Amino acid sequence: MTNETQSAETIDGFHLLIEALKLNDIDTIFGLPGIPITDLTRMAQAEGMRMISFRHEQHAGNAAAAAGFLTQKPGICLTVSAPGFLNGLTALTNATTNCFPMILISGSSEREIVDLQQGDYEEMDQLAIAKPLCKAAYRVLHAEDIGVGIARAIRSAVSGRPGGVYLDLPAKFFAQTMELQAGLKSLIKVVDPAPRQIPAPDAVQRALDLLKNAKRPLIILGKGAAYAQADADIRALIEKSGIPYLPMSMAKGLLPDTHAQSASATRSYALAEADVVMLVGARLNWLLSHGKGKTWGTPGSKQYIQVDISPIEADSNVAIAAPLVGDIGSCVGALLAGMGNSWAKAPADWTQAVAERKDKNLTKMAETLAKDPVPMNFHSALNVIRNQVKARPDAIVVNEGANTLDFARSIVDMYEPRKRLDVGTWGIMGIGMGFAVAAAVTTGKPVIAIEGDSAFGFSGMEVETICRYNLPVCVIVFNNNGVYKGTDVNPTGGDPAPTVFVKGARYEMMMQAFGGVGVVANNPQELEKALTEAIASGKPTLINAIIDETAGTESGRITSLNPQTAKKK
Repeated sequence: MTNETQSAETIDGFHLLIEALKLNDIDTIFGLPGIPITDLTRMAQAEGMRMISFRHEQHAGNAAAAAGFLTQKPGICLTVSAPGFLNGLTALTNATTNCFPMILISGSSEREIVDLQQGDYEEMDQLAIAKPLCKAAYRVLHAEDIGVGIARAIRSAVSGRPGGVYLDLPAKFFAQTMELQAGLKSLIKVVDPAPRQIPAPDAVQRALDLLKNAKRPLIILGKGAAYAQADADIRALIEKSGIPYLPMSMAKGLLPDTHAQSASATRSYALAEADVVMLVGARLNWLLSHGKGKTWGTPGSKQYIQVDISPIEADSNVAIAAPLVGDIGSCVGALLAGMGNSWAKAPADWTQAVAERKDKNLTKMAETLAKDPVPMNFHSALNVIRNQVKARPDAIVVNEGANTLDFARSIVDMYEPRKRLDVGTWGIMGIGMGFAVAAAVTTGKPVIAIEGDSAFGFSGMEVETICRYNLPVCVIVFNNNGVYKGTDVNPTGGDPAPTVFVKGARYEMMMQAFGGVGVVANNPQELEKALTEAIASGKPTLINAIIDETAGTESGRITSLNPQTAKKK
């Protein structure tokens, strides 16, 4: 090749974007093809990237968010303009709320047409819409700026408190060209995108002094602790201190749920009676009753330590006596170092009281799980899954629904970190199939998606995606014929009640339609057989688990948030 030919070589916006992602070790895109990004999906695949194509952008976005949580790298969701962008926006906002690093990349109309509102195809000012709903939003108009755009998006997504980032790419960007070598030189390899934030020594000592003098200390682990991947130090902190701990749902497995110091089985007692509570990557939001009310015992009876990377999180609901600001790995490491070798464990009368109540409640739970009602209820069905996860602790559990979520969270023990993905801070339904796809693609491990029949309806069509990519996902639909229960009746005798579905729905046939395995389970024995075979085979499977339609409760365990039901009580 001559020098003249070499100098004439060019690279377009499509390939500059692909090269920028690859340069930063991003090898997977979740999305849905269409104008103006169809060719980009083809080119990304041709360049060796994995392009996982969904049936709806919201589920592709949920997959990107889950991938971000599991890998600490921003998951990438790619959508078309306007409606496709809006479909992905729910997932982007949910990622930001849950502190999952994700980048939503959407094609868009040309700026000059949007600004003059001239009626372009799928015309929308997407950047303006996205800005208030995510951590950061950027637009790249010129090919030479894509390196900066991707670098800024990555840093924004993973540094500090992680979150969602929007990147707007007008259609004409993709066709722009520049000289090849100049284009490649314009790309940026992000160095240290999430730098450590070391806590101040005096803040560490303040927290240690509070813990040392506590009579009834308690540690609460949030999903931020799981995301941090500081697993060994977190376990060492728990065990060295001897303090009982409560894991929030996505922090389950940081230590095995069967650990002697776990207070999950006596959560209410531990929260009400503790005098010093240390929050590690957990927020005092609605999931913890905002640190207020009868859940927390006598008002003013507690002092709080909060380990968080965001200084403005402190005092958001209650006074924080000892804020400890920094990344969780650095904070926990500093606490461990400060404890030294002579740290006295938590008072024995407190740990014994927690243990006694925990054992009593676990005995009651065992008695309930041992029952075998006909048809199955949530306990008898989840007991089967509980045993399967115990046998395969590397399996990833995805969980959503109302009763299906609430019961599974307390019944199915987790043994390894980041093996449980669920509805998170927003309590949003519809994450199931997107999270399941991401878990399988990212880890290669078997995935068990425990789905309420209502929650499954939000993303059920993605079983085709699961079959198309032949993913080791077993979906278990808890079929009780409706939302909460299948027993409501329309008092006028006309249409079905709003909460009631088609009776005897054959969900398993959806998976069969796309070449997967579909099974009906009417009892625990059939459920155990189907689940064991699904995990062993790695084949896409859907188990239609028939649950007593009277077994659920209205709104699950958040009845207080349902005004009419709460009023009735």
